[in-house]
Amino acid sequence: MVEATGKLSSKDTAMARLLKFAPWLALILTTFPVPVVFLVLFLLSEATESAAIYLLLAGLSLAAGAALGLLISLILVIYRRHWLAQLRDRLASDGITANEVVWFRSELTSSERAALDEIKQTNPLLADAYLDTLASRLTASRIISRSKREILKVERRINRARTLGTNEANALQQELEGDRTRLDQIRQNANEHLMKARTQLQVIEATASRKLNETETNLMMQRLGSAEDTLPLVLEIARMEQQVLRESRDDHKLQSSTD
Repeated sequence: MVEATGKLSSKDTAMARLLKFAPWLALILTTFPVPVVFLVLFLLSEATESAAIYLLLAGLSLAAGAALGLLISLILVIYRRHWLAQLRDRLASDGITANEVVWFRSELTSSERAALDEIKQTNPLLADAYLDTLASRLTASRIISRSKREILKVERRINRARTLGTNEANALQQELEGDRTRLDQIRQNANEHLMKARTQLQVIEATASRKLNETETNLMMQRLGSAEDTLPLVLEIARMEQQVLRESRDDHKLQSSTD
């Protein structure tokens, strides 16, 4: 079971790691051990009839084990998704932090995941700021989604209260109207934070891209400058080689004419 607090525990980390490999482990353990036993008996059997039976049992146990393993793996995958969803809800209950963003990668857009991976490689400092802003964006998105669901519930209660037509129902309706107003305000505030977070994400992405382009440009300019610095020396060496070769040819011609 997931703990009630909004912090990640060592048990959560261990459980997540176990559930990550559990489907593959279950598939292997249910598929191969029994067929391997029958296969060994087949190889050790001297009688033809016994060998045929062991080979048949190995094939049947392999098929049955694979089917059972796939079923268990599917159940474990479904359970892992449910467990991770509960974990994310618990972590988000007191606000998502930068260190917890890794557990919410499934809620990031493809462009956000790509930008995060690229910034981590090129600029760790900007990556920290990007993670903080992603945490704010995720928190705001979850507040908006939850407030929308709560507003729908309140509106259904208001509609039911209107059909009653009693004084108590009218009082209840006024209370529910106040709840809807409060939820609308929460959603509007969360929308403002969401827009700010998205804007900040774009600013960080642009800054990281600018720094990367500047770094690449500086490296290319340095290499170009080095090439320009070495070019006169290379030309001078080539000129001297040509001069030595020309003088050698002249000396050879002079010796030939003298002979």
